[in-house]
Amino acid sequence: MQQLDLVIYNETGLHARPAKALVKLAKSFDSDIKIQHGEKKVNAKSMISVLTLGVKKSGRIFVEIDGDDEVAASEAIESAVVSGLGEEVKAPKTNGHTVAHKMMEQKLADNQMKGIPASTGLAHGPVFRWSEKSFDLPSDYAGAAEELKQFADAVLKTRTELNALVIRITADLSAEEAEIFNAHLEILADQELQQEVKDRIKAGENSAQSWYAVCDAQANALSQIDDETLAARSADVRDVCGRLLAHLLNQSQSGKTLHQPSILLARDLSPSDTASLNANLVLAFVTSEGGPNAHSAIIARAMGIPAVVGLGPGMDSISDDATLIVNGATGLVEVNPSDESIEKVKAEQDKQAQKAAAMLAVAKDFALTQDGVRVEVFGNGGSAADCGSCKGNGAEGIGLLRTEFLFLGKNEEPSEAEQYDTYSNILSVMDGRTVIFRTLDIGGDKPVPYITVPNEENPFLGERGVRLMINHYPEMLRTQLKALLRAYRDSGTEKMGIMFPMVGQLSEWRKAKQHTVEVSKELGISLDGIEMGVMIEVPSAALNAVAFAQEVDFFSIGTNDLTQYTMAIDRQHPTLAGQADGLDPAVLRLIAMTADAAHGAGKWVGVCGELAADPAATQILIGLGIDELSVNNKAIPSLKDRIRNSSKAQCEKVAQKALSLSSAAEVRALG
Repeated sequence: MQQLDLVIYNETGLHARPAKALVKLAKSFDSDIKIQHGEKKVNAKSMISVLTLGVKKSGRIFVEIDGDDEVAASEAIESAVVSGLGEEVKAPKTNGHTVAHKMMEQKLADNQMKGIPASTGLAHGPVFRWSEKSFDLPSDYAGAAEELKQFADAVLKTRTELNALVIRITADLSAEEAEIFNAHLEILADQELQQEVKDRIKAGENSAQSWYAVCDAQANALSQIDDETLAARSADVRDVCGRLLAHLLNQSQSGKTLHQPSILLARDLSPSDTASLNANLVLAFVTSEGGPNAHSAIIARAMGIPAVVGLGPGMDSISDDATLIVNGATGLVEVNPSDESIEKVKAEQDKQAQKAAAMLAVAKDFALTQDGVRVEVFGNGGSAADCGSCKGNGAEGIGLLRTEFLFLGKNEEPSEAEQYDTYSNILSVMDGRTVIFRTLDIGGDKPVPYITVPNEENPFLGERGVRLMINHYPEMLRTQLKALLRAYRDSGTEKMGIMFPMVGQLSEWRKAKQHTVEVSKELGISLDGIEMGVMIEVPSAALNAVAFAQEVDFFSIGTNDLTQYTMAIDRQHPTLAGQADGLDPAVLRLIAMTADAAHGAGKWVGVCGELAADPAATQILIGLGIDELSVNNKAIPSLKDRIRNSSKAQCEKVAQKALSLSSAAEVRALG
């Protein structure tokens, strides 16, 4: 048996994300692994159990590892914890001094209330009282076999739904916020939790009663932990609970619908509720419970929605017809403010709006370097709404349209008609601008009920993307291609792109192109005006880019996967994720090879991965010869500004210097 005595130095202790990393790491070993904190000892492979330990910053854990691979597991866990489990950790101070930060007392007027600042921003508007989801649990029992089947079906539907949400949040916000819902997937997959539900079902409880009882007990246990951040994770358990209950009971998950710009009042908001908010209608939100480290607060900050939390029971005294001023920076809420207060808020909002309008007006112009070289700036999206936001922020087209949004979260494959309508709507929204549609990029890591993928040791190295479609679901690919070609023909758009993901070999590209050509002949639709390309995300494709460039119309570099495959590092790995940097010279050399091959054949090359929005990468990518950068809608104005403040000649010098360096850290130090 191996034993470890470790200290958790993460700022917020062993909360959801580092806990998820630790559980994931423990699951990768066969050994029995236990973690003890205080008097409590739990299974390290259970997300819920690890969270209930309530380990705060500087808390000590004792790890027992027993099994054939105990030595390797011991070394890996020790390294992961010391490295911060995927988060930056600061070394403990040795001078014995600590600094305490206290909020200054603030004298409040009679119509003012003080909560906890959660997301900065200033807002004023009418109240909208948020109604929480409620479920009526049935009492009937259909028998163990049927109840277990219902539970298994609901778990599958919930997992599919959460996978779709992870993809959407990654596109709309960032991978960091999406990790919140990856943690929800880990809660859903918790084997101890699921087994307890199954045991209760076998004992005579129906699936809804069993699931609710188990989740409620776990959420209550978390809420009692004497740590604000960890206690807030009870909301995540209840969120997953409600999501699965909705499927078990075939009920809607939504509350009342918001019809005008308003300030939301709620007891609390789940992460899912927060992620579903319409930022154009939700001016701000105020909760009576919750804290600034709750996932709802994290998402609010990413969405730019002002928020005050923990206002307390006094919030119930606010009438439904009240008007509020909410200051997310100070936590101050003013009820039925004076005209003078409202005018001050309006003046500040006008000032901010004028700045934003000026930036937006410039963002809609082409981005030219100081020496006159144009770099196209496109948007990444996964729906007509996404595309509209990109266009509004100055996108010259859509460089990556993630079509899997149509396929995830469903129980059956979308029909050709449904796909046609969606693609047509997107082309209409973009009003003649080029849209590049990525064919279905799915595999073992993104399960859907109607696609059967064998369990794979490493789904990222298995049958996903175009490999899966060509090898197992060619008709699904052809249906998608038919819908795309018909939508293009009927749209009047001059140019459209189709690109295939996860292409590593020329044979894969040729098969995908063959399907496209055959579909075009079957429909009698010309491919004139349609560019066909491949995503460069597999190193073999970059290394063979000269051969690819003779046959494809363009390259689009997916730097997220290209980096992970080049570095042999899972981007979610608890100890190595920080080293998976797209600015590593090895990755930059593959980008340079791809750009050189494309230009040598008279083709263009773009970047659609996260590196395209990285301020430290802009000059380097331009200098390497990238013609088009495709980013999320919020990054477009600032990216164009950086391009305009650069010269191509200087970018080339910076890029060449970057290629000569030996690490991503050195590249980033170039400034």
